[in-house]
Amino acid sequence: MNTNPKISVIVPAFNEGGRIIKTLNAVKRIDIVSKIYVIDDGSKDDTVRQVEIIEDIILIKNIVNRGKGASLKKGIEEAITTSDIIVFLDADLEESAEEAIKLIYPILEDDADVTIGRFPAAKKKGGFGLVKALARYGVYFNTGIKLNTVLSGQRAFKQEVLRDLSFNYEGYGIELGMTIDILNKGYRVKEVDVTMFHNETSRNIQGFIHRGKQFWHILKVLIKKR
Repeated sequence: MNTNPKISVIVPAFNEGGRIIKTLNAVKRIDIVSKIYVIDDGSKDDTVRQVEIIEDIILIKNIVNRGKGASLKKGIEEAITTSDIIVFLDADLEESAEEAIKLIYPILEDDADVTIGRFPAAKKKGGFGLVKALARYGVYFNTGIKLNTVLSGQRAFKQEVLRDLSFNYEGYGIELGMTIDILNKGYRVKEVDVTMFHNETSRNIQGFIHRGKQFWHILKVLIKKR
């Protein structure tokens, strides 16, 4: 890797106007990050206006909501030619986004090709663990490798790993599909403990709708892998 690697951060965002400023300011405090890309996925709130307040952010706008997978793919297409390391971060991490430095170091030290952020245990009860269990089982079934943190959106990659992948996964299936492909191609994946936090879903109607969509997208990835 270059002695002065170019490190880019991609932040997909949908209706995160209340949190994204804190997230981006935290990322900007990581002095080794070269560029920050925000992919606004057709937000209906003031996300775009909030991002435009902050200097030196590359803002890319989807006119309509296309899902997380499509947003990440667009960000990669923009960043990959000028980046040695690319980091994915969710828009709702707020101040804890600064923890992304922990994902970058193992790649700089060549201890991993890909890192995945492993969050502390959730502070409040969300679902019943079905989505996470299905994802973990899917990785093990398709690769023979056990990972605890399959669905975390906080990841860092060597550029060549992303060049070697396709991104034909819908919405919330992107992390699972990429993880299976990365492991089957023989890349080194390291789970890294971080003290990040984000907007946790609750056991309410909105939360169950969100997890139902996740479950469906993950199931479609596993059906495709068969």
